Amino acid sequence: MRAGKGHGGRSRTGLRGFFLFLLVAGGVPPVRGEEPVAGPPFRDCPACPEMIPLRPGSFVMGSATGRKESGPPLAVTLSRPFALARTETTFDEWQACVDDGACAGGQDDHGWGRGTRPVMNVSWDDAVAYTRWLSRRTGWLYRLPSEAEWEYAARAGTTSAWWFGETLGPRQVNCRHCTTDPWDNRGTAPVATYPANPWGFFDMNGNLWEWVADCWTPTLLGHAPDGHAVTQASDCAARAMRGGAWYYIPALSRSEARARTLGAVGSYVVGFRVLREPRRVVPEAESPERTR
Repeated sequence: MRAGKGHGGRSRTGLRGFFLFLLVAGGVPPVRGEEPVAGPPFRDCPACPEMIPLRPGSFVMGSATGRKESGPPLAVTLSRPFALARTETTFDEWQACVDDGACAGGQDDHGWGRGTRPVMNVSWDDAVAYTRWLSRRTGWLYRLPSEAEWEYAARAGTTSAWWFGETLGPRQVNCRHCTTDPWDNRGTAPVATYPANPWGFFDMNGNLWEWVADCWTPTLLGHAPDGHAVTQASDCAARAMRGGAWYYIPALSRSEARARTLGAVGSYVVGFRVLREPRRVVPEAESPERTR
């Protein structure tokens, strides 16, 4: 169900208030039946990313038919609502943090342009610094999503390889040889160039890989059924990333696809999007990137 549509007679104003309540209060039951999962987008400040609030729910993470690292399938139940950025973090959004002295600047755009293109060449620590800045600026707890939270939003209630089905069509995903001219294998596209998934999220498949909170694990064995991030692993120098990228083959843009890279390294194929919890910021000593 698309955000903001098909709400069974509930007014948009009433629905906005309903999801605002979810984000402030938390502790609501998982979605059932025809209840809407996604609410209307909102921003916590003019320079903040646009966020989509989500009810908690259950889904099957991973795949038995995809690549080895994307299995075995895991039944996950998320028990708390959260909001996720509608798009990958843009250069403009990143620049607000740079201007405030909280983020490092100078990321190379490779001549593709900045503005509403997704910021890239940022390390995992850079992405975490941005979430901490948002937390300080807004008073709400921002962090990177766990792999499970990310995939829940990417699937948007679907079980197919991509949210739109089992095969790629023209101009659906920015990835290599995906018939997405003029971006095909040439670089990033401005965010929201391609269609949003049923919950209103753009570019969960393709454009840039996205940092998540988890340490890398070779498979989904050991991942928690409550959706918490894996924060201790044998190789936590390597971080998980999700979603595929403009440079990579279509199979790596599937909703369950996972990959790894060193957290200390930025790349022109890696960006991120942020998650906002339904609670106020924690003391400075507690790290915002931890999951609940």
